[in-house]
Amino acid sequence: MSFKININIRLSTGEEFEHDRMKLFSVFIAFVLAFFIGQAILKKLYIFSFRRRLFDPVDSRKTHLGLIPRMGGMAFLPTQCGIFMLVIIVLRFFDFIYIEYELLIRFLLLIMGLGLLFITGIVDDLMGIYYKWKFGAQFVAAIFLPVSGLWISHMDGMLGIYNVPVWIGIPLTVFVIMFIINAYNLIDGIDGLCSGLTILACTVLGTLFFRHESWLPVIFCFITVGVLSPFFYYNVYGKTKRKRRIFMGDTGSMTLGLTVAFLVISYTIGEPELLNPAGNFLVAFSVVLVPMLDVVRVILIRVLTHKPLFLPDKNHIHHYLLDLGFSHQTTLFIILGLALFFIIFNMCIVRFVSNNQTLVLLIDLILWFGGLWLLNRVRHTRFRKKEQELSNEKE
Repeated sequence: MSFKININIRLSTGEEFEHDRMKLFSVFIAFVLAFFIGQAILKKLYIFSFRRRLFDPVDSRKTHLGLIPRMGGMAFLPTQCGIFMLVIIVLRFFDFIYIEYELLIRFLLLIMGLGLLFITGIVDDLMGIYYKWKFGAQFVAAIFLPVSGLWISHMDGMLGIYNVPVWIGIPLTVFVIMFIINAYNLIDGIDGLCSGLTILACTVLGTLFFRHESWLPVIFCFITVGVLSPFFYYNVYGKTKRKRRIFMGDTGSMTLGLTVAFLVISYTIGEPELLNPAGNFLVAFSVVLVPMLDVVRVILIRVLTHKPLFLPDKNHIHHYLLDLGFSHQTTLFIILGLALFFIIFNMCIVRFVSNNQTLVLLIDLILWFGGLWLLNRVRHTRFRKKEQELSNEKE
């Protein structure tokens, strides 16, 4: 009898290993499909944009020259949703994956929210929308997630807060989602920055979800990485003269913001089958720390200088680095390196002080605002030197 039990255990372990191998293979196939389908759609969108003259306007705030289409974001959502549904159907058909009903509802309502932002972004990129209408669409899209059961129900000890009551958690979740959407929208100021930060966030979160064997988020993360990879290349390295350069527009930045917000909050509170070790809250939000802190600083500057909150300016971190003489690509990789630093730093430190995440966040804030204060001092020093040189030349 003991022999039979051992045989069953081995068979069960073998079947589980086979299923996991198929899931990993499906993640790889999903990434590859997203890469090539996204690339094909981007090429079609480029041709369509040139025929319809759908170019990003050049003004005093823009850092580009030439006619560059801005409809690249239209490739993201159809590729994400189409491949995601296809992979899930195949895995479920062969019984390689079990899908929790609650998790399925979350993804369905996420897709509805993404669809709303997708349509809003297209209209905004083509004709322009008053910011209140955009905020309204973001608000509705954000509400879809708490309706699906995804809301910040605890903060893992951050700021001394553990369990969060529903009447605070749901409004807080909506606010956080809208904040992340706008943070990604506003930081999309130089080539590759928004897509690069999203690729970094989804790669890190996809790896974290993989460690906990939460397969649906893993698949969705790497589909997003796959579709963004060719866009990142065209956006950063594409040549305008060769008709290979394209922007994502608000269609892309808003849907990517909601995608990352969904994944961050999902990892924060834990999926139905996901273990929730101490430190998840800070680790999850580390992937969006740079865009969120950048927006906080810009808003503070506008408040202190009595400027309208929604008036565009050149106070973002990428503007500061460009003013210091760094190229666009150097600026891009400095910011991506900074984002990666905060992610690795927080992951390492939280292992030792998981019960005091507030201290780690305080260190993050000191490093961020202290570093930007020094950067701004150097920037102002350079401006003064240039003004002095110009005045000397005139004399």
